[in-house]
Amino acid sequence: MASMAATFASITKPKPATFLDPHQSSFHGKSKPVSPPPFNRIQPTTTTKASVSASASTSLPYNLNSFKFEPIKESIVSREMTRRYMTDMITHADTDVVIIGAGSAGLSCAYELSKNPDINIAIVEQSVSPGGGAWLGGQLFSAMVVRKPAHLFLDELEIEYDEKDTFVVIKHAALFTSTIMSKLLARPNVKLFNAVAVEDLIVKKGRVGGVVTNWALVSMNHDTQSCMDPNVMEAKVVVSSCGHDGPFGATGVKRLKSIGLIDSVPGMKALDMNAAEDAIVRLTREIVPGMVVTGMEVAEIDGACRMGPTFGAMMMSGQKAAHVVLKLLGLPNALDIVDVANLHPELVLAAAETNELAQA
Repeated sequence: MASMAATFASITKPKPATFLDPHQSSFHGKSKPVSPPPFNRIQPTTTTKASVSASASTSLPYNLNSFKFEPIKESIVSREMTRRYMTDMITHADTDVVIIGAGSAGLSCAYELSKNPDINIAIVEQSVSPGGGAWLGGQLFSAMVVRKPAHLFLDELEIEYDEKDTFVVIKHAALFTSTIMSKLLARPNVKLFNAVAVEDLIVKKGRVGGVVTNWALVSMNHDTQSCMDPNVMEAKVVVSSCGHDGPFGATGVKRLKSIGLIDSVPGMKALDMNAAEDAIVRLTREIVPGMVVTGMEVAEIDGACRMGPTFGAMMMSGQKAAHVVLKLLGLPNALDIVDVANLHPELVLAAAETNELAQA
């Protein structure tokens, strides 16, 4: 055990790379300059036999007819996986921000926060596959509809879309989810712990100070096995992005109610896209000391309408939650902007701090 501790102690964290300017964001009403410029309208293309033939004949850096892998010992594979995962667990046992839930709001929050390489972020997702409901549009259809001006966030991510007057359409929702995950998880200050469930919160003197975790499969089988105690992760700020009510949904705010930190969780109201998306972003905030709520979980606690198969509010709520966290950490953020003359009206609304409940 001592030698294992020494091994972990000898591992030094890599120096964070410099990413995007943390003071620039699509949250300010402007898309970040990207290179090459983003494609705004998808142009239909016709695949010809000639192009397919040319692609198939392209030379590869290896011979597929005699392909052979380099040899490796099975124990090396085990050590590499174990060492890296345990190092991540040690690093994030006491971290800056824990985000519960890796749906569209949680991922957007993490992406925005990760622009500051000095902030360590742990994302805890109960599912093996992160992304929540953002792999598809409504009713298992493929396309994702995003109302303007949230399309500016898509420009920043360099995601192609078909542009309409007041909204844009991504041809497949998976393009958004896979793109934001690939950009986010490549950053050294972010760790995704998927297949891990948050079973409880750490609360001291009325302030949320972290989360209680366990393997998701263990959490689902407490009734079938003997006691299986959890682990913990301390954090300066916890962001709850658990989605609307369900088996693992709205667990953050439901736990706050059960321990008496909030009075009620009224649940979301019936569908009204226009009322819902504005309300979700506007009401994204620190709900109790140390805990910020974002995404559809906001609707559960404030009784806001559901918005159905439109995703802009999830992106903007996640992005706003990131700036709420930055403010709580005492760092520059978009919520402290004094001159809002150049902000888009919807983003001014989104940045407004209020404790009012949503109106149906």
